Amino acid sequence: MFPRRMARLRKARIVGHCRDDGIIQASRPLPSDPPAGTSAATETLQYCATMTPRSPCKPAEHPRPVTVPSPPRTAPPLPLLGPDDPPPVTVLRPESDSPVLLLCDHASRAIPKALGTLGLDEANLCRHIAYDIGAAEVTRRLSERFGATAVLSGYSRLVIDPNRALNDPTAIPVVSDDVVIPGNRALDRAEEERRIDAIFRPYHAAVAAEVARRRERGQVPVLLSIHSFTPAMRGVARPWHVGILWDHDPRIPIPMIARLRADGRWCVGDNEPYSGRTTLGGTVESHATPAGLPNVLVEVRQDLIATPEGAALWATVLGDALEPILADPGLYDIKLFPRE
Repeated sequence: MFPRRMARLRKARIVGHCRDDGIIQASRPLPSDPPAGTSAATETLQYCATMTPRSPCKPAEHPRPVTVPSPPRTAPPLPLLGPDDPPPVTVLRPESDSPVLLLCDHASRAIPKALGTLGLDEANLCRHIAYDIGAAEVTRRLSERFGATAVLSGYSRLVIDPNRALNDPTAIPVVSDDVVIPGNRALDRAEEERRIDAIFRPYHAAVAAEVARRRERGQVPVLLSIHSFTPAMRGVARPWHVGILWDHDPRIPIPMIARLRADGRWCVGDNEPYSGRTTLGGTVESHATPAGLPNVLVEVRQDLIATPEGAALWATVLGDALEPILADPGLYDIKLFPRE
């Protein structure tokens, strides 16, 4: 287009519309254009302008730079366990070549220093809500008697309970035996994960590693889980001295119950005071039952094993009942017992 025509164009009022691509189209002759019928009759003017699509037909202003704020930086969560805290798991006799594997899910009442006391006084931290009184000592003595590996948890069940599924609301209890746990109230997911990573997973990893080690040696692991229970619950006395908990694998529980009852001194619970058939996601249910491994969970009444002497006696009682069962070669077989 000639310079003179361009000058007139700049002064002209353009009547038209804007296309989606920012092109202006004029739909009537410019005032200075030649009359219709000439070689320069009504023409459609296309002018490449900086326009916003479908905006009024005027040049757009130069866009201003937009500053997008960076998301706030959050410090990574501090590790739950410090250098002065005990380890999350203790493994006794890891070099043992015995197929027997002892477990103690509630061996300790320790709490990470970062969590203080969870808002509880010392009296409550010495109660059954914090750990299974006497169970660790019985486990240690059975480990010595059978020369077997034992895996013991390093922290209180109030921090996180390794004998629960992670989706169980009692895995990190807010209330235990009518006692409110202030340090467990309104936890966010980050704090839950911190406890899972520091305590729950290492314990179960240790159990899984010991099971795998025996399988690699060509052995069928036998899992014995040791717990303790209170003499009374909600004011109701519990008559049992010991309870044998099991699901549908009878290989250890049935002969063990028979031998303990034959002793004549003990009231023996068969799936009492708890039932092994109603629990899901516990340590035995996770590591033994699905794999068809022989297993049993033993509950001893806490007042009977609260002292070293009592723990020694019950390690002997349980050991005597277990010894002929563990000596039977027919025990060491993979066998699934589906839930009914």
